[in-house]
Amino acid sequence: MRDEKEARCEVCGTGLAPAGRGRPARYCSRSCQARAYRARKRPPLPEPEPQELEGRRREIAGAVWRIAAGRGLHEASMREIAAEAGVSLRSVQYHFGSKHQLLVGALKLLHADNERRACERIDHDPGDPRALLNAILEECLPLDEERRFGLRVLSAYYSRSLTDPALAAVFLSAEHPLEDLVAWVIGQAQEGGACRPGLDARHEADLLVSGAVGLGGDMLHGRRGAAEVTATLGYHLDRIFKPRADR
Repeated sequence: MRDEKEARCEVCGTGLAPAGRGRPARYCSRSCQARAYRARKRPPLPEPEPQELEGRRREIAGAVWRIAAGRGLHEASMREIAAEAGVSLRSVQYHFGSKHQLLVGALKLLHADNERRACERIDHDPGDPRALLNAILEECLPLDEERRFGLRVLSAYYSRSLTDPALAAVFLSAEHPLEDLVAWVIGQAQEGGACRPGLDARHEADLLVSGAVGLGGDMLHGRRGAAEVTATLGYHLDRIFKPRADR
């Protein structure tokens, strides 16, 4: 037998008063009754395919990037992001939950995109570590519109991370994959006799990466041109590597 003291609205879960004579109540109000009717009349929506979910997530992440690059990450409210992406606010919340999850998710997607595009761009001779290192460092420079856009977004994230500890914990990772890669290339070149003697691969990697990042920032501001920056990087690579004739 149904315990009327435990009866609850089938829509919102609000407790219902014990029914007297007649059929027990199922809803707490006419509003909930109308919502239940509309739900019965509306056909069930199919579950989105994984490709569709990923595509929509990328659309929303792209909106974050465009706002960050054009107006700064401080302008990237959930409503602004939804409007930029051309989706509803509920869709943004469905795919990413909170604003912090959205910012972190968009940053991770940007890193993945940058890494994939860098691998496509870097075409090097395995026997020429200097050329490989030069190509790796050039990924820190806004040498085309694609890299310029990506660096503007990353700059906006960096600025936000200075006052957002939760974002800083993700953005400023304890790992240094780019420095590790540069140090590995220098180390391999040292073993092959291509570098000048007395170098510390790790220290050289830290200087090269930080220098390339700083020069890339100057290019974004228009303070330095591409020719000047690439010449500066070339100068430092010449300091590390022996001339090919001496190898």
